[in-house]
Amino acid sequence: MAAALPALVSACGSDGGPDTSIPPARLTFANRLRIPPLARPATGPGGVKRFDLTMRRGQAELLAGRRTETWGFNGPHLGPTIRARRGDTVQMAVTNQLGEASTVHWHGMRLPARMDGGPHQPIEPGASWSPRWTIDQPAATTWYHPHPHGSTAMHVYRGLAGLFLIDDPDGPKLPSAYGVDDIPLILQDKRFAADGSPTGDPHRGTFGMLGDHVLVNGTHDPCLEVSTERVRLRLLNGSNARMYHVEFADRRAFQVVGTDAGLLNAPVETARVSLSPGERVEIVAGFTAGEQVILRSAGGDADIDEGDLDLLKVVARDRLAESPAVPARLADTRIDVPAGARVRRFRLNGHDAINGEEMDPSRIDEVVPAGAREIWEVENHVYAHNFHIHEVAFRVLDVDGAPPPAYLAGPKDTVYVPGKSTVRLAVEFGHHIDPTTPYMYHCHLLRHEDSGMMGQFVIVRPGTEDLVPRTLAHAAHHG
Repeated sequence: MAAALPALVSACGSDGGPDTSIPPARLTFANRLRIPPLARPATGPGGVKRFDLTMRRGQAELLAGRRTETWGFNGPHLGPTIRARRGDTVQMAVTNQLGEASTVHWHGMRLPARMDGGPHQPIEPGASWSPRWTIDQPAATTWYHPHPHGSTAMHVYRGLAGLFLIDDPDGPKLPSAYGVDDIPLILQDKRFAADGSPTGDPHRGTFGMLGDHVLVNGTHDPCLEVSTERVRLRLLNGSNARMYHVEFADRRAFQVVGTDAGLLNAPVETARVSLSPGERVEIVAGFTAGEQVILRSAGGDADIDEGDLDLLKVVARDRLAESPAVPARLADTRIDVPAGARVRRFRLNGHDAINGEEMDPSRIDEVVPAGAREIWEVENHVYAHNFHIHEVAFRVLDVDGAPPPAYLAGPKDTVYVPGKSTVRLAVEFGHHIDPTTPYMYHCHLLRHEDSGMMGQFVIVRPGTEDLVPRTLAHAAHHG
């Protein structure tokens, strides 16, 4: 479970108490940041780690003094942080007590398609699902959330999301004391009715709903006390549509050490990182004793990043424990493609189709040989989108011909695709062969995903691509 933290200093509050006005007023940072508890696995035969997750309805106090109906894993809102090591065999026991069908997708996890938790693995009300796999990928910050076709936006908005951290025992020494110097920050925007309940329709409008309050780990108006000179912040954009440009209010520099699919080869210093829905980034920030600083999101010129938003106040104790410097070398990986590699092109038009076709759960759109490395070109002819590919890791080659920011050159699985632009990706596919169970690729603006901006691919034995049927006989579909 999360490490116990002492009471916050007075700087983390105000004499007037927390501000719960609607629409939002200036934050007072009165509430201690909630740290999701660590899930405690049971160890079975062969050392298999079993994690129990129950999807259920409940009530949570998202705004102070106002309890409202929410959904969560093992609790009323969000879910516990799962933590495992590379080489572990894990088994998830997922039980659905929501009263309607859902799924659980392990976003960023490289695993067999039958364990992926996409729309083809529905969990009916009252039923359980027990996927099992061996973790065989580098250290990374991944996450889990529902993926029922047509309903993902609402299921996530109500609160079904959690982090899944992968550690590598052979990896570099980075801050790793969960809840102390290794802090998860799940960013989600909401709109609230007068009674404090989340309101708005995630399926309405071009992008779905953009909220005017931001919760961090489900905490409104949050404050974090830190006790070490350096702190690793694992940022997840768990919002339905909003983009964040995260920076400290004093524009201090920090080091980016990881992106979606793993650690960078070397830390990259910057003062701002951008996250579209589904993206993650790991940063290490330095603090001095007794200081206070605001973590904020700057407004931008994209359709989905409107307005400046304060996210979190960080208050440093009067005495801080020493922290070692971030290693100069973190990893030794690079995703390249061979000469003559296959190039696949994907056109994003409107909000409900890729290459002119809406999602059809019975249609296989692409067939990929196991272990392939390919170039995927994602052409966006309209407004803001992003693009997530299940199972893979990729490197962003360029955006409209220009290289990405240095911190985005690391391994990823989700990328922002600006309006009227083309993003090229060097994509590395895994070795889990299954010609009858697909993985997804889709826009991770969840209103777009639910509307049909999604396609399917299977991974097959090399040389058998032309033998694979393009239609699935029994395709699950819950819309």
